[in-house]
Amino acid sequence: MREDLREFWRSSGAKVGVTLLIIFTVISLIVIISYPPNYGKLVWNNPNSWEDYPKQVPPSWVNIFSNIKKLEHKIILKSQEDFREGGVKVFRFLYDFQADELPTFIAFKLQDVEYYNKPPLIQINVIRPDGKNVNLYSFILPPPREGEKEPYKRYVDNPLSLKLDSDAQVWRYVANFISENYGLNLTPTQVGSQKPQKFIFSNLKDFTLLKGKYIFEVKVNLYDPRDKVGKLGFVFGGTVYGLMGTDVIGRDIATGLLLGFPTSLFVGIMTSILVTIFGSLLGIVSGYIGGRTDESIQRISDVFYNIPLLPIAILLLFIFGPSLWNIVFVLVVFGWPGLTILVRSIVLQIRSAQFIEASLSLGSSRSFIIFNHIFPQVAPFIVAQLIFFVPSFILLEAALSFLGLGDPSLPTWGQMLELGFKNGAVYLGFWWWIIPPGLLIVLTAFAFILIALALEPIVNPRLKRQY
Repeated sequence: MREDLREFWRSSGAKVGVTLLIIFTVISLIVIISYPPNYGKLVWNNPNSWEDYPKQVPPSWVNIFSNIKKLEHKIILKSQEDFREGGVKVFRFLYDFQADELPTFIAFKLQDVEYYNKPPLIQINVIRPDGKNVNLYSFILPPPREGEKEPYKRYVDNPLSLKLDSDAQVWRYVANFISENYGLNLTPTQVGSQKPQKFIFSNLKDFTLLKGKYIFEVKVNLYDPRDKVGKLGFVFGGTVYGLMGTDVIGRDIATGLLLGFPTSLFVGIMTSILVTIFGSLLGIVSGYIGGRTDESIQRISDVFYNIPLLPIAILLLFIFGPSLWNIVFVLVVFGWPGLTILVRSIVLQIRSAQFIEASLSLGSSRSFIIFNHIFPQVAPFIVAQLIFFVPSFILLEAALSFLGLGDPSLPTWGQMLELGFKNGAVYLGFWWWIIPPGLLIVLTAFAFILIALALEPIVNPRLKRQY
């Protein structure tokens, strides 16, 4: 065994493959611990969860290769005020604006408000880098409804989202700011047609971008000491986001890539283990017992072996519905015959060996011979086949997901590719949506292939290096 391990570890491919497998396994465990089991259904596939995110934008690091600095999408939320002024809670949000383009939108978010007696008054303003203060918006929360009892709760399940750049009140405030500070007479409609962020983030003397630190201030006027504000903040729409950008729904592609690790490894490894157990057991029984048992197993194997796996999997998943366990079941049912035929041919050679004859003469049972004499002889080959099967099943799962037959409740790399192709990501040049999941599928399969190739000299001694 030690010599076999040394032989295996001599291969540089084994080192690379094992290293990659360890990295993928650690990532999968972190994902399983960090994300709830129903994350795919409740968050990933829920468009409402991604409404504050930009759609189809590249990753933030593309700014490294661009002369024009794109604006990074920013979400800033707080649940604790910065200070109080009597009964007023003051929240301040620092926004460092250094891009060469304006925010595509500005949204105000408010969630989980609880009040007694009188509804709170909320006022929003921004302090620019030049010290000028711009009033943006003010509103009073909805009053108590008829028959409603204290405390009055607002925006608990559905947070308030106000697009400030699209609101007529913001246009009026910005128009007043321009008139009072620069003597420019613009109507609110003119401000709205040109977008208010053009005036908020610009030096209005020459209309160049005013870069620097902006302080967005929210004042919450509370009229009862029991009143509470859960969370509030701002969303500044950008044209780049995160490590891997976003898709058409606004989902963070980096998150999808992480969530794909445990799914791909589970399908590949679980299916491979089940196929290997089932196929090798039938192969050993068929090869050793022989007779009608051998004939029956081989005829069934021939039938299943000659059925194309991908087309039949597509048909059955279309009938029974796409789910993770259905995918595993179909791949196992139609994936075992090849291994059964190979193991049988090896067992046919082993069963005529002298040590088998000696064991029989000592009165050993069939089961004893199978598990103590035959199985140890074919075990290295079976382990190698188990590892070889993994990349095949990972690619098959990706193919089924790409065809729209993956489990809809679980994010997978194949589903990401399928959605990308469906929305023309290839033709529109959204490379961040296509290349990363494709590379991870290939890299995961490649890791197992390297390990399997490193096992070849152990399984087949004739391939061992000569020293």
